Amino acid sequence: MHSINYIRENPIEFDNAMKVRGEKPLSSKIIEIDKIKRETQTVLQNLLAERNTLSKEIGILKSKNQNANDQINKVEDLKTKINSLKELENIKNNELNSILMNLPNIAHKSVPNGKDESENTLYRKWGTKPKFNFQPKVHYEIGEKLGLINFEIASKLSGSRFVLLKKQISKLERSIANFMLDKHTEDNGYTEYSVPFLVKDDSLYGTGQLPKFEEDLFPAGDHHWLIPTAEVPLTNLVRNEILNINQLPIRSTSYTPCFRSEAGAAGKDTRGMLRQHQFTKVELVSIVEPQFSEDELERMLVCAESILKDLNIHYRVMTLCTGDMGFSANKTYDIEVWLPGENTYREISSCSNCGDFQARRMNSRYKSNDKNIFTHTLNGSGLAVGRTLIAILENYQMEDGNVEIPKVLIKYFNNKTLF
Repeated sequence: MHSINYIRENPIEFDNAMKVRGEKPLSSKIIEIDKIKRETQTVLQNLLAERNTLSKEIGILKSKNQNANDQINKVEDLKTKINSLKELENIKNNELNSILMNLPNIAHKSVPNGKDESENTLYRKWGTKPKFNFQPKVHYEIGEKLGLINFEIASKLSGSRFVLLKKQISKLERSIANFMLDKHTEDNGYTEYSVPFLVKDDSLYGTGQLPKFEEDLFPAGDHHWLIPTAEVPLTNLVRNEILNINQLPIRSTSYTPCFRSEAGAAGKDTRGMLRQHQFTKVELVSIVEPQFSEDELERMLVCAESILKDLNIHYRVMTLCTGDMGFSANKTYDIEVWLPGENTYREISSCSNCGDFQARRMNSRYKSNDKNIFTHTLNGSGLAVGRTLIAILENYQMEDGNVEIPKVLIKYFNNKTLF
């Protein structure tokens, strides 16, 4: 959500910021609605003050057994006007919110302008591409040959975009998640949470999934929704809270299933595990003071990268352009892992700074020098577990069809080195 004060004071700047995010200029409309709303509030406050004065006069007159009919009639007239103004105020407030809640965050000045992912820019790379003396296979070919990945049975159970993992690959998924959680809690300073997988409307509104992206979500009845990411419950832990400054920074992590309808992904990545309705992910969330959020984004990125470094898997980091960033972000880094079977890079993590955009929607603040200030929120994948599994299968595959286990995961496999 945007600050209405900022829009009033910087209308041209705001319209330009929305233009690079693909939105039409709306500042004049927003300011006009806000003006009517504020004028209505001023008149309403005056009428309420007048009603209170008359009510006191009525009380005094009645205590003296004097006639108060004129005052009573005036109060009745005021009541009708007040109710009408309250209704107008509510209408204008809803009009204003319906516009603001559907506008994306303003991009940070360091974000490159661009229309789509083709205009993202390289931030850095790590590691080298593995070399094979055979033609590397894609992940689903490896898993199906081993009899440990099955899409047909999953489809029978649940339809398309689901997968059934078995034995060693199922254990690999669990081991990856345990390794990530251990790394983030023991080395990277995050606190682990086990969170609900169902949330209500307010939580999804707070992080920006509702109302604009309802079609990407799975409803679960009674105003409940399956979480698209643990970002939602973790970030909403501070919704409607006024934190003590000593509580910040808050760094939390959680391993959860994630549920997405993939409404806009028809025909994309229909084979394999890359784009599923249900997948698992270790999420990172930070709540910080505004002046530290840019540094916190860099810190979060390093924490996410540390997983791939420990797994010794080549990747690159891309800075997303204005046309490819998520709705709530003001700046995003994507970590793209190298998949030799596909001979391409694939996103495995997005780390985003949302500034005070989500905090305004959630009313999350902290107290500093007797002032209540909106927090800054950040989120990132640390990492997507399924895509990390894919990266391991493709980067650690062997010519005989087996898969070598990365050194950092061997302890989770009772010291076995391959399967």
